[in-house]
Amino acid sequence: MKILVLNSGSSSYKFALYDIQHTILSQPQLPVWSSTYEWKKSPSITGHKIEIRKRLDQMPTPLSSIDVIGHRIVHGGEQFQCPVLITAAVKQTIKKLFTLAPLHNPQNLEGIEILQELSPQTPQIAVFDTAFHATLSIAASTYAGPYSWKELGIKRYGFHGISYEYCSAKCTAVLKKDNIKIVCCHLGNGASIAAIENNRSVDTTMGFTPLEGLMMGSRCGSIDPAILLFLQQQHGLSPDNLFQILNHDSGLKGISGVTSDMRDIINLCSEGNHRAILSFDMYIHALKRGIGAMMAVLGGCDALVFTGGIGENAAAVRQAACQGLLHLGISLDDSKNLKSPVNAIISSDDSAVQVLVISTEEDWCIASTIEKMRANGTF
Repeated sequence: MKILVLNSGSSSYKFALYDIQHTILSQPQLPVWSSTYEWKKSPSITGHKIEIRKRLDQMPTPLSSIDVIGHRIVHGGEQFQCPVLITAAVKQTIKKLFTLAPLHNPQNLEGIEILQELSPQTPQIAVFDTAFHATLSIAASTYAGPYSWKELGIKRYGFHGISYEYCSAKCTAVLKKDNIKIVCCHLGNGASIAAIENNRSVDTTMGFTPLEGLMMGSRCGSIDPAILLFLQQQHGLSPDNLFQILNHDSGLKGISGVTSDMRDIINLCSEGNHRAILSFDMYIHALKRGIGAMMAVLGGCDALVFTGGIGENAAAVRQAACQGLLHLGISLDDSKNLKSPVNAIISSDDSAVQVLVISTEEDWCIASTIEKMRANGTF
């Protein structure tokens, strides 16, 4: 079956075409074609259609021959706890969730509608980042506000679920162990940690929206909510002002004053830039705190996994995050870590917790999920 996967982020569209031969999640199949379109090069919907068409025309298989199109959707709310065939009603619900994932769901829906216009007869499947975390307990997912918040759908949903699903399966395969406890750190421009037991999400740092949790590239992560009231009441900031600050002017970018890119932060640290050093130290502090919390929830863990653009490539981040965690059974092999290996163990031989770098395969996870749906007669 030929499956085209469209993974739209906050600044790009990524395309991957698979001709499915097997569906073992931990054994990813290479796409027969892939491409990327950076959002900022064309901000208009017309421009997006033109650029997407250009890339799809480069596929070795014509769009009319594609069997199904899969989309990564960041927020599925309470409505979607498993992948679904996209209908008008599904699109309307994704739109209603714009306010909960404002940097992603609008782009996700736009990608769906562009592909529907280009290939109206091809079925499309939505795969949700939040679905993996549907296994969170009520205690883990409920916020300590009024109980009535639950009726409004205010709860911890969690994100990066597609990545966590794949990394959990891959970690299990690499270690050749079942029923293991994993603390998985997905570190990219957006960042979160998940506690996973037996391939099920137990807890995670992101919550109602992708803004909660760790310090990120341009997002603040968890802060005292009274700060927002103070800025509103004492400094006259509007909701739009606060949205801009929390999502675009905070995190590494806000503290360094220069960049949201961890590669640039590390270079600036080597030059002695004090604000870059502070931003790096804050990032590591939040990461360590999150790792410790997730290990506590699990009652210890068998594996600590780093994935995502930063998690896979920034040896300095992994080294700093693991430093001083010997009391938790975590001991890194510095020489292995510096090589930034793929899908490999980087902990020392005597480490009680295995530390791994896993290259996340979100596109393959989406394609594999869709093939299983077809095999089960779901669409």
